[in-house]
Amino acid sequence: MSRSLLFSVLGVMVLSSGIAEASSQPEADRAAYKREALIAKLERKYSRQLEACNRGQTAACAEANRISGEITLLRKER
Repeated sequence: MSRSLLFSVLGVMVLSSGIAEASSQPEADRAAYKREALIAKLERKYSRQLEACNRGQTAACAEANRISGEITLLRKER
């Protein structure tokens, strides 16, 4: 194989890997955005459940605890 052909093949491989990395970054950004939006939604729900728990609704206490665990897991994914 000639040297120029070898460099051409290597160049194509490097470019194609760069394109794959570039396309995966927006996907990672979208996933992070969705995760942050879900965390914000769960935090609002947690707050409502905690208020109900403080008013004596025991089922709300259990739900607040469950939501807190879910938020913790989502934050670890960052």
